[in-house]
Amino acid sequence: MRILFLDQFSELGGGQHALLDTVDAVREIGWEPHAMIPGRGPLVDALQARGVHVEEIPCGPYRAGRKTAADSVRFAVDLRRQVRRIGNLVASTHIDLIYVNGSRLLPAAALAARGQAPVVFHVHSHLRGAALRLGRWAIRRADATLIGCSKSVLTPLDRKQHVIPNGVRDAGYRERDFDRQRNWRIGMVGRISPEKGQLEFVSAAAMLKDKFPQTRFVICGARQFDASRHYVDAVGLRARGLPVEFIGWQQDVSRVLHDLDLLAVPSRQEGMGRIVLEAFSAGVPVVAFPAGGIPEAVIDGVTGFLTSGSSAEALAARISDVMMRDTDHMRETVRNARQAWARSYTVGAYQKRITNLLQALASDFHQVSPPARATEMPLQSR
Repeated sequence: MRILFLDQFSELGGGQHALLDTVDAVREIGWEPHAMIPGRGPLVDALQARGVHVEEIPCGPYRAGRKTAADSVRFAVDLRRQVRRIGNLVASTHIDLIYVNGSRLLPAAALAARGQAPVVFHVHSHLRGAALRLGRWAIRRADATLIGCSKSVLTPLDRKQHVIPNGVRDAGYRERDFDRQRNWRIGMVGRISPEKGQLEFVSAAAMLKDKFPQTRFVICGARQFDASRHYVDAVGLRARGLPVEFIGWQQDVSRVLHDLDLLAVPSRQEGMGRIVLEAFSAGVPVVAFPAGGIPEAVIDGVTGFLTSGSSAEALAARISDVMMRDTDHMRETVRNARQAWARSYTVGAYQKRITNLLQALASDFHQVSPPARATEMPLQSR
């Protein structure tokens, strides 16, 4: 079976790591992956290292957040070229399934498929506003099947849905001495952007520094994709004079987690959060905002700890509460989290679920005629 993978970014984020895990799985069972990625970057390098033929596809760049008129014009121009390139590859290579790993390329895939191959849309984050409207149209147009990393990301999309949680590799479980004199290392791991909450994390550090003077706070990550540089500067300015260390982007996340006693995840938008699952495997307790799909994995007081709200004050209060808990409860919580990872969130479990689904979809598609599809695109496509 030949699968065409489409991604709107060439950098490596959580969705791109999931794509690579999927590519590894389909190669393992003898399927033939092809890919279209915009520009050059680590994702392209990783795919080519796996022997995947990668073609470039135009996609942006577009402004983060609310799109401008120029973004709309650029999207319309890109769309025509995307449809042509995808359609040509599907026809010439006899693609059996189109796997869309980002919403920006979903309309082009919907138009290019033309009933020749089923379309799968892997949803890693919440669609909102115009992106949601356009996504719904494209899903109907292609009669696409949806894969979501959590129930939360699929809620506004009322089509054929399958929840397949991300899988992560074992980060190496380590028992922690939670009864030390509160000289903990509390960290964040992920790209630096407003939705990830580094500003709230630094503000919480300011509230906690006097109560726990030996505690150190760590921010691991860098600006990625189209995140604002102004936000990075604001986080750095807020951290001045505080016991906050910036260690930049680290390739070995396992090593970073090994040095932490607590992971903070103050995300305002989160499909699931691979770092949460990696912390589960490593024995690092998690304190998180109850955002998106996070509560589907972090069960408060059982596999981790949820804050009462999405503010720096709520984060600081919950971190303080966790640091004051007895050792037995903390150890029980991290053991529960480790068991949850082993049961539901390993790479092997993810790969088995997704290959079974892709094989069934391709088989079903070629046995029945595809239904009639909508023909008009929505006017608002920003």
